[in-house]
Amino acid sequence: MRFQVIFTYDPEYRGYVADVPELPGCMSQGKTIDEAVKNIKDAIKGYLYVQKT
Repeated sequence: MRFQVIFTYDPEYRGYVADVPELPGCMSQGKTIDEAVKNIKDAIKGYLYVQKT
């Protein structure tokens, strides 16, 4: 399953915020793009797990 993820740089946080529009409230962040990608993958897995139960 694939989801669109929107990455936005947040100058106040000095890192990236990741949002998944198809999954309301599914967001994560990271100081680097690589960290944000890793974190949003974990967030998506958790979101889907909770929706399944």
